[in-house]
Amino acid sequence: MRDVAVIGVGMTKWGELWEKSFRDIFVESALLALDDAGVDRIDSMYVGSMSSGLFVGQEHIASLLADYLGQAPIPSTRVETACASGGLALRLGFMEVASGMSDVVLVGGIEKMTDVSGDEATYALGSAADQEYEGYHGITFPGLYALIARAHMEKYGTTREQLALVAVKNHKNGAKNPLAQFPFEITVDSVLNSVMIADPLRLLDCSPITDGAAAAVIVPVEVAKKMKKPVIKILGTGHATDTIALSSRKDITWLESTYQAAKQAYDMADKKPEDINFIEVHDCFTIAEICVLEALGIVEKGKGGEAYEDELTFLEGKIPVNTSGGLKAKGHPVGATGVAQVIEIVKQLRGEAGKRQIKDPRIGMAQNMGGSGGSSVVHIFERE
Repeated sequence: MRDVAVIGVGMTKWGELWEKSFRDIFVESALLALDDAGVDRIDSMYVGSMSSGLFVGQEHIASLLADYLGQAPIPSTRVETACASGGLALRLGFMEVASGMSDVVLVGGIEKMTDVSGDEATYALGSAADQEYEGYHGITFPGLYALIARAHMEKYGTTREQLALVAVKNHKNGAKNPLAQFPFEITVDSVLNSVMIADPLRLLDCSPITDGAAAAVIVPVEVAKKMKKPVIKILGTGHATDTIALSSRKDITWLESTYQAAKQAYDMADKKPEDINFIEVHDCFTIAEICVLEALGIVEKGKGGEAYEDELTFLEGKIPVNTSGGLKAKGHPVGATGVAQVIEIVKQLRGEAGKRQIKDPRIGMAQNMGGSGGSSVVHIFERE
């Protein structure tokens, strides 16, 4: 199996992109990635998108996007595993390059979520939950994560203020990211006084509805070394699933799919949690970031909330988390999120993250999750 590196990344500003079409958003980011990589052709393409049919009424997007990128007749594949679609697209592209089937693969993610009403967007997102046992009874994702949050608070003593600190930290980072949907800082008080969505989660605990795309170009490491650019190697990859319904899990505060995916990635990379310098994680809700850090082994089980009081995960802390601003501030166009995480990892490892740049990072991790943890994808990267 060949070693694989990321040589190009591209992303435009996320938000409510009324003036741009679904295909335009993707092509802009893809062209930026190709330009960054210094290539004008690709062998194949993988695109993560959770629900383009419900959001914009368009399926068969693998063909559509290859065409509008000017790359037909290359093989192009649409990837879906809810909000982890982008992360899984990278994993599949990695496999194709590592196997020797292709040398240059474009990995992308895309979602245009604001062309429908709020109710329609909620329905589309809810399709990533168990429709028969959860959706039918009226619960939405804020409600599911509220159950997780309340259980975590009761079991481990996690406080409402600790949840708020997750959002405060991510907005502080997002304020330094010109591509973020919400590039501004917030306070603990503003989180605690924002509109209640599903007790104990408030509006500022929740990631937004977003239009956006992201893209990356991956090649064999031996090719990357000839291109006179920093070599960002994909050291490890992991993918796992769990029950889609919370009611079927032994412990709803524990993300088993993230734990298993991380174990695979650690083993493949020959690394441990203490080797990781910084992480991009799936903070669709503030409680999600806390639970993810526990499942990744970064903090002890049940101690996730304390990491925010100690500022362990802040930009200047021991292990910065979501330097991009995370889903909370950067935005969450669900199919694109996993690829955007890779872009932040690459920029940090290249030293190109601007005002949010951390000091001399060498190993980064990205964790992308579907639904309430029904699927999870983890990647570990190293600057050679």
